[in-house]
Amino acid sequence: MNRRSAGASDNGHEAVIISGFGGQGIVLAGRLLAHAAMLAGKEVTYIPAYGAEVRGGTSNCTVVIADQPIASPIISFPDCVIAMSKVAMHKFAPRVKPGGLLLYNNCLVDEDPVLDTTVAAVGIPADRIALDLGSSKAANMVMIGAYLQRRGCLDLQVAIQALPAVLARRHHDTIPLNTLAIRQGAEFARSLAPSATVSARPQ
Repeated sequence: MNRRSAGASDNGHEAVIISGFGGQGIVLAGRLLAHAAMLAGKEVTYIPAYGAEVRGGTSNCTVVIADQPIASPIISFPDCVIAMSKVAMHKFAPRVKPGGLLLYNNCLVDEDPVLDTTVAAVGIPADRIALDLGSSKAANMVMIGAYLQRRGCLDLQVAIQALPAVLARRHHDTIPLNTLAIRQGAEFARSLAPSATVSARPQ
């Protein structure tokens, strides 16, 4: 079923919630978006949140990107949700604004979401793409690439340029992998119809 395109908000204000479980690099993904937004000269807020346990527990962060000063960093109804796990999708997908976007990691989510008919829901095989590149740890970057391609709120290259600033120096050897993951996530999203709802579960 086709739904309206889920490009970035017309008013220059983009709010995204990224969620999953500890160890998936949720907070790092949010920091990357926030730093990329700063490099692009945008206003930005970034709020991370953790569950009872860091690794294996719940994790989410909220990033707001805007052309004008941001009145509040607290977002109840985001323009986009990036869900890296089934629990994350169940918790945050119902909050997506009408006309917004849900991106979910369909390697870990084995069901199609039930949402407002104006919300585009797109399954991304993030774990599979990351594994094909050499490490499942890059799945978060795959989702960021898909998000940037789908929403268009920031240039892909700006996010790639932000990698050295958000990765600890001891992890700078992963920059080439993360760069590839961002590009592959964007390429996968680009291959999909812009207004289509896609489950696209990996075979």
